[in-house]
Amino acid sequence: MALIKTVRGKTPIIHESTYLAENATVIGDVKIGRYSSIWFNTVIRGDVNSIVIGEKVNIQDGVVVHCTFEKSVTVIGSEVSIGHNAIIHGCEISEKVLIGMGAIIMDNSVVESEVVVAAGAVVPENAVLKSGGVYAGTPAKRIKDLDSKLLEGEIERIAKNYLQYASWYR
Repeated sequence: MALIKTVRGKTPIIHESTYLAENATVIGDVKIGRYSSIWFNTVIRGDVNSIVIGEKVNIQDGVVVHCTFEKSVTVIGSEVSIGHNAIIHGCEISEKVLIGMGAIIMDNSVVESEVVVAAGAVVPENAVLKSGGVYAGTPAKRIKDLDSKLLEGEIERIAKNYLQYASWYR
């Protein structure tokens, strides 16, 4: 069973339809929406500020989601896929976004809707990734526009696949 921990009087609120892997950790001021999935070795640590996760979000193996005390919250919109071992820290991620494996999204940055952040990319503090783009590198830069093939074939496909994967574990 996942570790769900109350800290500083705040207990995570996790929708009953959310899949939590047995060794996922969810701590403190965290809200997770319907049909989301939190995978193996993931840590969502709302001990120093709040974390809000939308619907149909998949947070894959080894991801760390955190925020900064008295400075930055973390908000993740609906239909977001966050790849293995990414770090999401004190930022805002809008809906229909794909965060690649090992990517790092830093404090006070904003990832607008319909964006792909490539594997290994680093989004620095206070950056704004505009809607409809693919971003890669360190620091992350827009490398091309998002086309319908990437939107449907990657962002939407991965989000739908993870709904299916979670059903295998329930």
